[in-house]
Amino acid sequence: MNESPNRPPEQTASAQETFTAIFFEPGRAFAALRERPRFLVATLIVMATFLVYNFLFTQRIGYENIARANVENSPQAASLSAEDRERAIEMQMRPTIRALGYVSVIISVALAFAIGSALYMLGAMAMGGALSYRQALSIWAYSSLPPALVKTIGDVILLFIQSPDQIDIVRSRGGLVHANLSLLVDISAHPVLGTLLGAIDLFAFYGLFLAATGMRQIARLSPPVAWMVVLIVWGLGVAVRLLIALLFNVPIA
Repeated sequence: MNESPNRPPEQTASAQETFTAIFFEPGRAFAALRERPRFLVATLIVMATFLVYNFLFTQRIGYENIARANVENSPQAASLSAEDRERAIEMQMRPTIRALGYVSVIISVALAFAIGSALYMLGAMAMGGALSYRQALSIWAYSSLPPALVKTIGDVILLFIQSPDQIDIVRSRGGLVHANLSLLVDISAHPVLGTLLGAIDLFAFYGLFLAATGMRQIARLSPPVAWMVVLIVWGLGVAVRLLIALLFNVPIA
């Protein structure tokens, strides 16, 4: 859509003002991001939320308990002897493997942001909107920030309220706040169904609402078209997770 020549100048805001506005006035936040698209601070905060939760979860539960749960709930567990299981647990406890766990979080978030933003840009352009890759990154980053931060705060609170013995390690690797339908099934026994039901998530829909708001404000798309773009991209992400769950027989958060 072409901008009206009589449209007033775009709002500008500092990074701190944008951070505050995205929670309470997302429309104003994205209007400011259209003129000055930012994404680095929001991206780093999202990465930090995952890293902080993973670190605290490991400290609270114990890495050996996590490694044991990973091995015992893996698809290959039934075919492993007791000795082979212990070897697999020892391998997971090596410092290099533990470090790779944290590095993989950073890589996963970076890839999701890079690919998702590209899809947002292509989707907006296909629907007649004008969206640069930097603007698309700002939409993805700032629509991810509030859900990630709110959920992590809830996860950390529950992590220290509950006894470690009461925490389901497999289900809680992606967080203790379960605002999705995966609670209806045993995700270890039904990884594909668990992955599908897990995608129907309150925090995910909060992020989609913010992304659609960003598409309207920055790409100048109408509300129905903005929602169509973000839902298509979300659906592609769900399809990828389902494929991984099917191939490796493990639930994907």
